[in-house]
Amino acid sequence: MAIRKIIEINEEKCNGCGLCVPNCAEGAIQIIDGKAKLVSDIYCDGLGACLGHCPEDALKIVEREADEFDEEAVEELLKSQGKTFTPQQQSNHNHHQGHHGHSHHGGGCPGSRMMNFSKDSEATAAEGVSSGDIEIKIKPQLKQWPVQLKLVPVNAPYFQNADLLITADCVPFAYPNYHLDLLKNKAVVVGCPKLDDLEFYVDKLTQIIEMNNLKSVTVAYMEVPCCQGIVMAAETAIRRSGKAVELTKIKIGIQGQKL
Repeated sequence: MAIRKIIEINEEKCNGCGLCVPNCAEGAIQIIDGKAKLVSDIYCDGLGACLGHCPEDALKIVEREADEFDEEAVEELLKSQGKTFTPQQQSNHNHHQGHHGHSHHGGGCPGSRMMNFSKDSEATAAEGVSSGDIEIKIKPQLKQWPVQLKLVPVNAPYFQNADLLITADCVPFAYPNYHLDLLKNKAVVVGCPKLDDLEFYVDKLTQIIEMNNLKSVTVAYMEVPCCQGIVMAAETAIRRSGKAVELTKIKIGIQGQKL
């Protein structure tokens, strides 16, 4: 046994909805007696891909003494469930050290699979945008997938030693130079403080800040009053983490100007 990161399930919060089960690629979580349970430590890789799928915020990553993750045991477990385990699903278990290109965490909705884009990948190729006789080349700056705060794993490799951009989800629509001015060279999480659970945002941002050696945090938000919630979430998360992380606040007007 060793001290390592592993999933912890708060059974008081868990309502047994089961959304976490298909989003655990290793089959480590099952619904037992109406509650989500970690079947065994050996099946959990500790990456937290299941976190964003719990509507009750009953899942979190902790560090404790646990048996080592066992890929062969996972393979046998999935086989018993009629599923096939592919080694590519566990490429993320190697902490993505020295890995370039696309990284995938299998399982669950394909739209929430984790991907880390290399700088020279096709995803960053310049695209032409025409306006009359003028063609402007825009180079997308997104380095990862997913981007929704509810879906990102808290210890995704793209957060490590990164500059983090917390974006209110209206900002990219309002601010025309979002990619080059705000997103470039940053990891990003996106959310709406009016429509989502703000305390969930605070808790998840706190975990991201605690678990990753962030160089800085920038929060981009709209001028409308409800958007102050995402600023508060960023400030509270930094304070709760106990880390001295620089926070930059960027306000965007509803007509697309920086304020």
